[in-house]
Amino acid sequence: MGLWYYRLRESVGWLNFSKVQTEKSLNHSLYTVTAVEDHQTVGMGRLIGDGLYYVIVDVVVHPAFQGMGIGGKIVDMMIAYVDRETPCEARSSVQLIAEKGKETFYEKRGFKRIPHDFCGSGMRKVILKKK
Repeated sequence: MGLWYYRLRESVGWLNFSKVQTEKSLNHSLYTVTAVEDHQTVGMGRLIGDGLYYVIVDVVVHPAFQGMGIGGKIVDMMIAYVDRETPCEARSSVQLIAEKGKETFYEKRGFKRIPHDFCGSGMRKVILKKK
């Protein structure tokens, strides 16, 4: 199941996670979008979350297929999913960490850079375990 995931991540120079982590995360995604060309997965994105907060992760398009609108369509489909799942008179928060230099891509879809007047800095912590 995760072979296409590994290949896409490698195609853009991203590090892969362990097979155990990958299988578990792919199986627990709320919503996954894949773009397929000639029976080959050329793009993907995953949505994780709990119904109040959603996080867009793993938006990746193979370099040979970039610039064709595939990534934008993937993100638009994930946003549409959250819109469908958000009840009337309610709100949901969609978050992500953009790859360096890709911020404008997300701003075109209504995302705002952090920090801004309402939010402080986005933060992350990586836990790396070695034998």
